[in-house]
Amino acid sequence: MPIDVDVALGAQLEPVELSWASSDVQLYHLGLGAGADPMDPRELRYLVDATPQVLPTFATVAATFGATEPPTVQFPGIDIELSKVLHASERVEAPAPLPPSGSARAITRFTDIWDKGKAAVIWSETTVTTPDGAHLWTQKRSIFARGEGGFGGERGPSMSDAPPQRAPDVEVAMPILPQQALLYRLCGDRNPLHSDPEFAAAAGFPQPILHGLCTYGMTCKAITDAVLDGDAAAVAAYGARFAGVAFPGETLTVNIWKDDDRVVASVVAPSRDNAVVLSGVELIAA
Repeated sequence: MPIDVDVALGAQLEPVELSWASSDVQLYHLGLGAGADPMDPRELRYLVDATPQVLPTFATVAATFGATEPPTVQFPGIDIELSKVLHASERVEAPAPLPPSGSARAITRFTDIWDKGKAAVIWSETTVTTPDGAHLWTQKRSIFARGEGGFGGERGPSMSDAPPQRAPDVEVAMPILPQQALLYRLCGDRNPLHSDPEFAAAAGFPQPILHGLCTYGMTCKAITDAVLDGDAAAVAAYGARFAGVAFPGETLTVNIWKDDDRVVASVVAPSRDNAVVLSGVELIAA
């Protein structure tokens, strides 16, 4: 059905109660490729029992562990086929390091819906607090819904993702395991686009693609390891825009530019003429 902007922007979704254990954090980090060198103490910080350090990007899966069905895009004023939806951007802000286990309440509301003509861009914000009300993190995301524009809404601002006009300060090779999407989907994203070759072929891809949020998390880890000495607690905010796809088995390059407590980056696929996979990557150090 068409997007009803008045209903969607006036709605606040029902609170979601969530909880996680340190084993969930370990699995998430393994899904990002942590532990590739099991003798490296910095890698083991992500995987130690009971008290692993937590990348703030864990926020993107904290509510999905245990999910066994593909997600839906059905909310007040919004009802869109999953096949029409692309993840456009994601950002997480955390005032303190995320705990390795805990429980929380998440409240989501839609903040903007832009009319791009042939598509709509839908922005949401999720605030997550402890049971006693302490702020844990805030997520901001946008999705691109093909065929859902043309409703006469605001077009929204133009956004530029151009990287700095100088050589990167750091370049990091980021290999993707052939089975990485199959592992990462155990965090709760069961979209068959990432696991079913026939479904991927019907969508126009030569093979299942890696979850965008997996590339997103892998990049956060790569920057954290390269610039912050592997200290996940030093990441106060992190965001990126999804510009292309990544395939299991290929190696990406993370181009990193440092500017005091702010780091910007882009992720490209060298084997595909440096096709851009993530743009507008930004990490803010605590």
